[in-house]
Amino acid sequence: MDIKVSGRKVTVTDALHDYVDDKIGDALKVFNIQPMTCDVVLRVEKNRSNPEAAVCEVTVRVRDNVVRVESADPDMYAAIDIAADKVTRQLRKFKTRVVDRRQRAQGLPVEPIHTDLADLIEPEAVDEDADDELVREKVIDLPPMTEEEALVQTDLIGHDFYVFTNATTGLVNVIYHRKNGGYGIIKPKIEEPDE
Repeated sequence: MDIKVSGRKVTVTDALHDYVDDKIGDALKVFNIQPMTCDVVLRVEKNRSNPEAAVCEVTVRVRDNVVRVESADPDMYAAIDIAADKVTRQLRKFKTRVVDRRQRAQGLPVEPIHTDLADLIEPEAVDEDADDELVREKVIDLPPMTEEEALVQTDLIGHDFYVFTNATTGLVNVIYHRKNGGYGIIKPKIEEPDE
């Protein structure tokens, strides 16, 4: 598998590239299925108050599903190790929650969930003067899916929320992770016509 490695504020040496290929490549063997692509971004945050400045972001696309993990550590090699472990766990979760459950329940091959929301939320340095300024705009596809499928996607992407079109109602819904545990869903109010 081809793993694309890039760096932000850090030079990706041959040694780092080989280490990523070795560690992340081993993690991807857990779920060897095609098509699968992997992008790894290595970056160093220039914030003195952050002791874990080395960050490794891994985005894996498996049959149009997205698995995204991020890890931080003072050492870049340790951050890569942590990310590899997280990728292994997320791919196992993907396999058991999505693939195996569907195949057991239906006895059919898996239908992919079409989505490309890996970069919906990307942590960026926030300037305090820009609190009321729009700094990023994303255009996304809203594939129809069930609430359960949206929950799985929220876990796989690792974001606090997920926007999708409810396959039952055809309306846009948002599933979000609650601070006190569990998930919530935001649904639009449907106005009934006056008779």
